[in-house]
Amino acid sequence: MNAMTATLAKGYSTLPPTALEKAARLLRWPITLLAMLASLYLVFMIHASGQTLWALGLLALFSAGFYVYVSNAGFAYRYLFPGIAGMLVFIAFPLLYTAQIGFTNYSSAHLLSQERVREYLLDQHEAVEDLVQPFTLHADGANKNAYRLVLSTEGTEQGQAQRRWVSPPLALGPTRDEMRVEMLPLDAPLQAALPLRELIRHREALMKLRLVLPAATGLSELRYLGLREFGPIKRHWTELPDGSLKRETDGQLFKPNGQTGYYENAAGQPLQPGYKVTVGWQNYTRMVMDAEFRGPFLNIFSWTVVFSLLTVVFSTAIGMLLAVLLNWDDLKYRTTYRTLLFLPYAVPGFISILVFKGLFNQNFGEINAILDALVGIKPAWFADPLLAKIMLVIVNVWLGYPYIMILCAGLLKAIPADLYEASAIAGAGPLTNFFKITAPLVIKPLAPLLVSAFAFNFNNFVLIALLTDGRPDYLSTKIPAGQTDILVSYTYRIAFKDSGSDFGLAAAISTLIFFLVAAMSLLNLRLMRKAQNS
Repeated sequence: MNAMTATLAKGYSTLPPTALEKAARLLRWPITLLAMLASLYLVFMIHASGQTLWALGLLALFSAGFYVYVSNAGFAYRYLFPGIAGMLVFIAFPLLYTAQIGFTNYSSAHLLSQERVREYLLDQHEAVEDLVQPFTLHADGANKNAYRLVLSTEGTEQGQAQRRWVSPPLALGPTRDEMRVEMLPLDAPLQAALPLRELIRHREALMKLRLVLPAATGLSELRYLGLREFGPIKRHWTELPDGSLKRETDGQLFKPNGQTGYYENAAGQPLQPGYKVTVGWQNYTRMVMDAEFRGPFLNIFSWTVVFSLLTVVFSTAIGMLLAVLLNWDDLKYRTTYRTLLFLPYAVPGFISILVFKGLFNQNFGEINAILDALVGIKPAWFADPLLAKIMLVIVNVWLGYPYIMILCAGLLKAIPADLYEASAIAGAGPLTNFFKITAPLVIKPLAPLLVSAFAFNFNNFVLIALLTDGRPDYLSTKIPAGQTDILVSYTYRIAFKDSGSDFGLAAAISTLIFFLVAAMSLLNLRLMRKAQNS
């Protein structure tokens, strides 16, 4: 008994460890070692692909993770590390990567690096048709896993007989490297030639062979040209010591231009494809300095602000008004009304948007059918820019007012009833109560949420994409832009939809949107802090 008391006084249990706990202790370090090796392998593969900076960043993240979860010194950070790592991976990394693209000319015409473009151009060639030679493939009798390639060549001099050349035994296994094969005169019969099906099976290995014949044949190195042919090739380009490329057909020189991302000749004629280069602040200055781009961009930016502001104002006005009406004690069937008014928020947004797209159809929509029956007009909602913007605001207010109504309904319950009783004694009416008591007390705590709603509508891509797709378009612009586009849909169009996708410019606009939304978030936090302190 005294021994048990002494043991408990030391602060630990006297129960023996279970089998599971023993296994966990034994496997802890082997599993940790395997995880470290897997992490190092992943970092090495990223570094081998040419992304050294991202490999170093991932190595730092893995090192911090192992330090926190393996060492006792990092115990205090074990619950904080997942959140920090998630923020770095899902917020910081996409932001930095997008911002980095914004300083380049990355586009559909500049997808590759300069090294890849140079390799692509130098690899362009054509076969010398007059010197193409047929070949056959035979199984090697001494080794069942080896093959011998037989090449038939015509003599270089008139009247010279045809000669046949044979390769040493070839494994023809999967390989990434080219293999030079010295061809020898055929002096012994071989097994029957393999059928076409077998040639197709070995096609990738045959493409790596470079057949070398004796100089007396007059043939240079032969390459695989098809399922039945090898032959010499003639390259279109030659690289010079200064890095320029010489076109063999006319001898023109094309030098790399680090500003445009093209190989160009003396006259400035570019050579396709282009390559990615850093252009600095060019994409950002283009938004301000280029008149043909600045016009649509500033219009779209202004419409984005107006669209978001009008949506918040009308949604707040309608939602607050309905919340006040539903808070009236003498109103019958309040639950039914509340349920019906909540339906737009319960139905998925994309379904409601597609329904409205049909309702606003100029020829077959119910809205135009009603307007035609009442006043004899059928507005072109999707063709007229002003009507299209009005339609967007109407649909977005329909989708957004239930959210404000629910918030206001909860805030109304927190207003003391004594204020309304004192107002009634003073002889004030409903309008006075609303503007002097209800609205001020509701708007104050509602303000941060309205800022969040403004930021959400600032990036409301789904509504624009499904309802108008940004149409109608601006005319005579360098970059296709729609009059109902907002910044996020305009960025999507630049990056992915229209021909000549400009990812660098789209990344610059995305970075600008991020800072705008970040500023709204900071304003939101400040308003919330003031609301809590007051």
